[in-house]
Amino acid sequence: MEYGTQQAQFKPCQANLPEVVGTMHQRRTANYKPNIWNYDFLQSLSSKHDLKEGIKERMEGLVEEVKRILSEEVDSLAKLELIDSMTKLGLSNLFENEMKEALETVASINNGVFTMEEHLYASALRFRLLRQHGHIISQNELRSFKEGSILFNRSNCEDVEAMIELLEASHLALEGENILHEAKAFSTGILRKRVSSLDGRLFKRAVHALELPMHWRVQWFDIKWQISLYEQREDKQSNLLELAKLNFNTVQAAHQRDLREISRWWRDLGLMEHVDFTRDRLVESFLCALGLSQEPRFSSLRKSLTKVVILILVIDDVYDLYGSLEELECFTCAITRLSTMPPNLFLSSLFSLFSLTGISNASRRDSEQIQQLPECMKVCCRVLNDVIHEIAYVIGKDEDWHRVLPHLAKAWAEFCKALLTEAKWDNMGYTPSLEEYLSNAWTSSSGPLIMSHASFFVGHMNWEDVADLLERNKDLIYNVSMIIRLCNDLGTSRAERDRGDAPSSVVCYMREANVPEDIARKHIKELINQEWKSINAHCYSNAETPFVRTFIDVTVNAARVAHMLYQFGDGFGVQDGDIRRQILSAVIHPLALN
Repeated sequence: MEYGTQQAQFKPCQANLPEVVGTMHQRRTANYKPNIWNYDFLQSLSSKHDLKEGIKERMEGLVEEVKRILSEEVDSLAKLELIDSMTKLGLSNLFENEMKEALETVASINNGVFTMEEHLYASALRFRLLRQHGHIISQNELRSFKEGSILFNRSNCEDVEAMIELLEASHLALEGENILHEAKAFSTGILRKRVSSLDGRLFKRAVHALELPMHWRVQWFDIKWQISLYEQREDKQSNLLELAKLNFNTVQAAHQRDLREISRWWRDLGLMEHVDFTRDRLVESFLCALGLSQEPRFSSLRKSLTKVVILILVIDDVYDLYGSLEELECFTCAITRLSTMPPNLFLSSLFSLFSLTGISNASRRDSEQIQQLPECMKVCCRVLNDVIHEIAYVIGKDEDWHRVLPHLAKAWAEFCKALLTEAKWDNMGYTPSLEEYLSNAWTSSSGPLIMSHASFFVGHMNWEDVADLLERNKDLIYNVSMIIRLCNDLGTSRAERDRGDAPSSVVCYMREANVPEDIARKHIKELINQEWKSINAHCYSNAETPFVRTFIDVTVNAARVAHMLYQFGDGFGVQDGDIRRQILSAVIHPLALN
């Protein structure tokens, strides 16, 4: 797949900065509010639910009980509902093999048991679970519920649970699966008509599914809601419920340890003393990293990606708010030079950027220009270098860390070049076509940058294996990066337009197609739907190794994090809304135990 080229080409810095800076460029502000998460508060987080001996023994006993229940269940629908509950309650990792065997049994059963007209609920549930777990299952399994060539059988529309399951299943569609496309339209229409007349659990489930499908949600951030809903069921399994609560609290305790450690790093770094125009969003950045992977064993990934995300915010604000075009060209030049150096010259090349001693004449002019940058931009460049080194050493330790450095630096350089392209468009007052905008914006979304870092943490792989992993999954990274960008634009375009930022995808399409904002936003949402269909094709395969499977899961979770961040506005810009509630729920407050 070809993803287009950046239209504004990057060039080495040539401006005479002292003649420009401070006289012609006016620094902008987004009026971001100060950080609301107090350092002492974060350091005080200490859960009593750490995996202590008594809790560990209780959980092991509950796991054996649930395994027995799953193995003894002979009714296919009951088995599916138990697996569904275990997944929604966040217990998949504890029963991976048992769930796989149970689903293989269900998949091998004659499909006729689920295709009777009164079993749309069971068929949709079966379809969704099998696809979610990598089984090849055709959309034709739902064909018998269609009435004629247009709509699904209206005799099922009174079954709200069936409509909810049909809606959830429809979001696992692949490109060209028209039956699932019709299923989505039909179930959405029925639920929107019926939702006001519902109450209790059905009302909550219907609203939840219409608001955002399960497949687009970060599962970990949904667990508390699912536990609360499961508690209201008359047929709930008390041992399953207890295990879900204990598991959530013990995993959350591991996340709190990560957050305490990363908050100490952020305070000691002291970057915010030099960049008061930007967003101080450590905890929100940690939430993003947590959304990509929740397992305690991925602590290093979460802490490293938190560093990456918070620097993405800072550097994005350097380009959007602070730097003049001449300054940004030189800043981009500095980052790009780091990415082009051989591993054995990487450290000395960095030194040369900030020192005029021991460098060639070719490098001297670049170094002089960098020295003339505002102090905050020089600090950002130095901090970025330090963080690249920190992460590379975590990845490679004493062996390959110096080989990782240029790869990480190159990912940052590509990100900065994409931001520079947008800055040039802004400086020119130029509104690109939507296609031209997206050819650059999938990189400026930070998706490729984040996944380039994450790829090193999914297994004990050398650089050659990581390069192969990224190459084989470049289409997936592109699709996910597009969703990050499009969700971001939907959530932030109005605020950015009000303060005069460069056009977003919404604005680009409005001007290109000469349509009002509501039509443009509808078009962008349809683009997101199309990207999800492409992502789904990567998700349903049993042929991958565990490392590749983990990488795919982490990558797809990045798209889900984007939905969470921008569903109700700018999740990074505004701290005291839905994102604050999400942090309190997922990271701060444990579940109450009986």
